[in-house]
Amino acid sequence: MTNERQDGDAAPDLDAGLPRSGVTERVSPLVRRLVCPNGSPFTASGTCSYVVGSGEVAIVDPGPADAGHIDALLAAIAGERLTQIVVTHTHRDHSPGARLLQARTGAPVVGCGPHVAARPLAEGEIRLDAGADRDHRPDRVLADGEAVEGPGWTLRAVATPGHTMNHLAFSLPEDSALFSGDHVMAWSTTIVAPPDGSMRAYMASLDALREREETVFWPGHGGPVREPRRFVRALWGHRRQRETAIRARLLAGDRDVLAVVRAIYQGLSPALVGAAALSVFAHLEDLCERGLVATDGLPRLDGRYEPVAEAG
Repeated sequence: MTNERQDGDAAPDLDAGLPRSGVTERVSPLVRRLVCPNGSPFTASGTCSYVVGSGEVAIVDPGPADAGHIDALLAAIAGERLTQIVVTHTHRDHSPGARLLQARTGAPVVGCGPHVAARPLAEGEIRLDAGADRDHRPDRVLADGEAVEGPGWTLRAVATPGHTMNHLAFSLPEDSALFSGDHVMAWSTTIVAPPDGSMRAYMASLDALREREETVFWPGHGGPVREPRRFVRALWGHRRQRETAIRARLLAGDRDVLAVVRAIYQGLSPALVGAAALSVFAHLEDLCERGLVATDGLPRLDGRYEPVAEAG
C-alpha cells in the first residue's frame, strides 16, 4: 500500500513520467531498475526492484509474489551471483517476492523484520492494513546503521518507521543514493494507516531524512527523488499543512473523519475515499496524542473529535 493521491491530486497517468514495467534500465553506474507489472492508482507503474552492483549483486524489494517478475529479475542478473535479497518493508507489493527469489537462488533474505503494528487493536477496531505480508521471516534483520556489502557497494539500513513500523531505507554511499522504499516517493505522498502505521513515527522519520547527504532517492514506486533534502522538507511541510487543515475543519464544526474528508478532499474519486479516511485518521490520532484534538476514549476511525485550544 503506497499511494495517497487522496491529497486531491488526480490519479496518475501511468504512461507519463513514470518508469516502464518489464524493462531493465541502468539508472546509475551501480544500480539497475526493473519495475514489476503491478501498476495501479496505488502503485504507480508498479513496484520498483533494484539490482545493486555487478558480478556479486543485491536485489532490493523483489516485489509481490509474481513469478514472471522473478523470472525477469533472474534474467537481468544472468551470469551474476545474487548474494543478498534486501526488503524495505512488509507490504504485499514489496516483500513476498523475496521468498520466491530465495527458493530459486538460495540467497539470504535481509532487511526489515516481520510485520508489526504500531499499537494493539482498540476494542471494536478492525485491522485496516489489508496489504500486510505477515509471512515475512528474514534470515537477518538489519538494525539502524547495520549493513550488507558486496564488491564496490554497501547497503546500510536507515530506520524509517511510519508507513509500516518495520520500514527501512537503505543508503548506498558509493552512489550517494538512498533506496527510500515507500517512505519518500516523487510521484505521490505515502499512506499511513493505523494501527499498523503511525503518523507520529512517520513524521519523526521524515525529520531524520531532512538533513541527509544523498543526492538522489530511489523509491519503491515511481521515478527518482531529485534534490531530496529540499523535497523531504517540502513533504514535511505538506504534512503539517494537512494537519492544520484538519484542525480548521474541526473548528468549523466537523466532528468525524468522513466529514473532514468531504471538506478537504473535494472532487476526490470515490475509489480513494477509504485511503483518504485512513490518512485523516492517522493525523487525528497524532493530534490526540499531542493534546491538540480530543475524542471520547481512544481514537477510532468512527470516533467523534473536537479541537483543543493551544496554550498561549
